Amino acid sequence: MTSADGPLRGPFLFWGAPLQSAAPDIDSHVGELPRHVAIIMDGNNRWARARGLPGAEGHRAGEQAVQAVIRAAAERGIEVVTLYAFSSENWRRPEDEVRHLMSLFLKALASRVSELHDNQIRLRFIGERSAFSVELQQGMADAEALTAGNTRMTVVVAVNYGGQWDIAEAARQLAAEVQAGRLTLDDINAERLGGHVCLANLPPPDLLIRTGGEQRLSNFLLWQAAYSELWFSPVLWPDFDAMTLDLALADYAGRQRRFGRSGEEVASLKGEA
Repeated sequence: MTSADGPLRGPFLFWGAPLQSAAPDIDSHVGELPRHVAIIMDGNNRWARARGLPGAEGHRAGEQAVQAVIRAAAERGIEVVTLYAFSSENWRRPEDEVRHLMSLFLKALASRVSELHDNQIRLRFIGERSAFSVELQQGMADAEALTAGNTRMTVVVAVNYGGQWDIAEAARQLAAEVQAGRLTLDDINAERLGGHVCLANLPPPDLLIRTGGEQRLSNFLLWQAAYSELWFSPVLWPDFDAMTLDLALADYAGRQRRFGRSGEEVASLKGEA
């Protein structure tokens, strides 16, 4: 789009002011290492089938991969890792598989939380917890309480989580504030809504990885990942390791994150030649 004075720059609307945007800016995203890596862990069942094993073995191997990736991320200085462990749609899976996943989750909480705590890693959970057993809800609360003061890295586990649910819940909270008279409709904008979604007090995901060869978000962090760099890998999750993580990080380091600016503007702001 051009005008008599040359190309038009910035957001433009024919009927008025530019739309407000919740896009980050480059000044908070300097450096080659992502602050926050989010991962859709896909491929456990296919990994097991390829080896003639039951699906439960794939999930068990996937849990081992989780530990390896958390360790590698902490060693590399990543601040936040968010893992998509169980989506709101996963309840549609066979009952035996869901029951095994819940059992594995409980065992992992019991056996791994102390290791995370010893390594100064904070553990958080996002998603609708009311669908889980009282025992599992208590285990999550206890793990969060134990690790709350840790500062080396934060690991977020998304369980019974969906991005659409997350946004709808944020909108419901804002509607309740309007109803109570604490806000007006004119107070609601992208920034305020973003303050009510999960992970609002953490940096947004810089890099979103999906394993298993699929190339979709599957209802994961739809709001938070608006400006994430996406990296899709054919590697099935149980085979994802520190070396594969390094491939993703190297690819990320070679990208230019513009957040709506031109490439030349970004280079100028970052002092690049």
